Amino acid sequence: MSKRLYVTTALVLSLSAVLTTQTFAQDAEPAAAADEPTQVVVTGQRASKRSRLDTLAPVDVITAASLAAQGTTELAQGLSRVTPSLNFPRPAGVDGTDNVRPASLRGLSPDQTLVLVNGKRRHSSALVNVNGATGRGSSAVDLNAIPEAALDRLEVLRDGASAQYGSDAIAGVINLHLREANHGGGLSVSYGKYDTEIKAANSSRHASDGATTNVSGWVGLPLGSDGFLTISGETRRRNPTSRGDIDALVSPAVVTSRYGDPAQSSYSFFVNAGKPLDDNWTLYGNASLSDLDSKSAAFFRHADASGNVSEVYPFGFLPVINAQSSDYSAAVGVRGNLGEWTSDFSLSAGGNKLDYYTLNSINPSYGAASQRDFYDGQLKYAQTVFNADISRPFAISGWASPLTLALGLEARQETYEIKAGDVQSYALGPLTTKSAGAQGFGGFQPSNVVNEDRNNIGVYADVAADITDRFSFDAAIRAENYSDFGDNLSGKLAARYKLTDSFAVRGSVSTGFRAPSLAQQYFTSTASVLDTSGSVGKIVETGTFPATSNVAIALGAEPLKAEKSTNYTLGGVWHSGPFEVTLDAYSIKIEDRVLLSENISKGFSPQVATLLAPYGVSAARFFINGAATTTNGVDLVANYRLPTDFGRFNISLAYNHNETEIDSLNTLDNSPLNPQPVLFARVRQVILTNSSPEDKATLAVDWTKGQWIVNGRATYYGDVIDPNADIAKDIHSGDHTLVDLSASYRFGTGTTVTLGADNLFDEYPNKTRADLNVTSGNGVGALAFTRFSPFGFNGRYLYAKLSQTW
Repeated sequence: MSKRLYVTTALVLSLSAVLTTQTFAQDAEPAAAADEPTQVVVTGQRASKRSRLDTLAPVDVITAASLAAQGTTELAQGLSRVTPSLNFPRPAGVDGTDNVRPASLRGLSPDQTLVLVNGKRRHSSALVNVNGATGRGSSAVDLNAIPEAALDRLEVLRDGASAQYGSDAIAGVINLHLREANHGGGLSVSYGKYDTEIKAANSSRHASDGATTNVSGWVGLPLGSDGFLTISGETRRRNPTSRGDIDALVSPAVVTSRYGDPAQSSYSFFVNAGKPLDDNWTLYGNASLSDLDSKSAAFFRHADASGNVSEVYPFGFLPVINAQSSDYSAAVGVRGNLGEWTSDFSLSAGGNKLDYYTLNSINPSYGAASQRDFYDGQLKYAQTVFNADISRPFAISGWASPLTLALGLEARQETYEIKAGDVQSYALGPLTTKSAGAQGFGGFQPSNVVNEDRNNIGVYADVAADITDRFSFDAAIRAENYSDFGDNLSGKLAARYKLTDSFAVRGSVSTGFRAPSLAQQYFTSTASVLDTSGSVGKIVETGTFPATSNVAIALGAEPLKAEKSTNYTLGGVWHSGPFEVTLDAYSIKIEDRVLLSENISKGFSPQVATLLAPYGVSAARFFINGAATTTNGVDLVANYRLPTDFGRFNISLAYNHNETEIDSLNTLDNSPLNPQPVLFARVRQVILTNSSPEDKATLAVDWTKGQWIVNGRATYYGDVIDPNADIAKDIHSGDHTLVDLSASYRFGTGTTVTLGADNLFDEYPNKTRADLNVTSGNGVGALAFTRFSPFGFNGRYLYAKLSQTW
């Protein structure tokens, strides 16, 4: 660990000691926790079920009520506010990532966190984040495609778990548990908008925008006398926000950009059901459907810009990137007993389809004959998964509990497709000196069309037991075979020792892996340009190519390997009466991280030009196993329940410190290039290590008295760097604390009215200096605030919510 991390850990331990001392002094209410239901955790424990404070690895349990108490209607945003090790930035100006935003656990890549629904693997998005934002190069699960109303609780395992669940669980696991109800229901309607003062480098103004209406609800129905059917749904409509600075190239100088949240409309549905077949077996299943229509803005094109056709847009134009995302999933299974074995067999399927359109734009190489609106093509990902899990206890003489053995198998098939868009969305028209393709977002062309698939099978064994009343252990091993890159073996050992009735230490060591996604292996997006360097001009391609393409192989690329990790966690749990605190330090070493390279241009050297010439390519980038990194950090979570004559207080404090360092950068070992180009410039390196805050802390106080509920939360975000090739031009978000406050009144009829404010004091990241903002070309003045801000840059959000339960 770094010196700073040692100091931070020491401070956290000191704080823990202070809190513990204060608790002993206030232990006059030892029964305060009696009305708190015991939370049994299933995530990360294949062979046993333990309460939240008895787990062998750190697990956060977030209830649906905790999420509902917030102003945000986005699941990922709400989850990030109550889980300090999880970040959910709000990037803008990065094409598709504006619309399907990724979440990051412990500062690692979004695709290094496994997402489960009722313990079954959830499909990822078809989107590949290829632009300069957090999670560059990843394809992550879209958490916002899942309605909050469908959830009973969430469990966030902050520990490597590849040995238990397979690929992607390097940073941890998010397990979403669906609501199971055979009666009752709820309906919620909320409305909110931003009311903020925007203070950019060259201007200031008041804004009232981003109006959001959200309607969600659920109903529980009986299936016979002993089954349940729970139907949940949500619909949301959000207007865009705009936070750019003025454009000095127009007169009078006004804001020409729309830099902020996209306009969105969405709906999502979830159905969850269970029905006993007899005294032994239960049939269960769930299905979901969601649809998102999102419109973000590209940079403004001026009237005299080379990308404009002045006859069509005499005053310039603002292209709009329209992403239409559709998700579906379905699962069916049975669980029961096969003799002494508890068994669970299931089949699930799911996928995401992402269609792109560019609106209010033009292909300047077609002149005035160009289309204004373009269909840009489609990305599509799907998976089908079969799971078989069995377990049984074996009594061992002298042990405090039986040894539980769990065995299982998972078979998965995946497919990935790219479909081409309209000809004019990508083509170079008759005006060959002009730019090709739709301005703002060029379409996929026929050479980008992909249709690939793969399958894998994994088997695991897990044993767990309490050897004594004080010592527990869990050990797991998993073997995987992928049709495209081969075998992997992962293992994990975790243990917990109770030193006193109130204090226990716990730790784990594990190896993990993440298979390169099909998108990382096969995604391709290129543009056609006119090459005039020779005696005769010719059309060539430039862009992203698969690592297995002839172009990438010619430059030295190799088929991608799996990322491999080694995780270490050591921590402690202390609880007494109404007080509890957990402290966990971790270290995650990852080899062969899959990264997107820089563009390798023919202008780098005559040798590169010679290698690219046969393929009609002027520049190429591709995914490679590019780096080894080490992530060190510490998590502190403390909770205190305090009943008083003035109401009940629930006080929680959570803190995460996280540092990622690059241990080594890989080169193209098989490349014929001499010299070799820089594969990962400083900007890419800083995005990898510093695009999430090193420090994040949350202090929350919930007060309940009678029919009143008041929730207050202060969240501190450490500085994040928006990097530049020149370190002197880095943009820093700065250290900031945001305060959220809401008050609810519950009527006796089941009706609850809530008024609240997120970011009550209208906090913004540091404004971008005028000389570091866009000053020429497209998008002048747009980037008034950094897109890497961990809390976005929209300002104060005011909202009201009306809820009814029955």
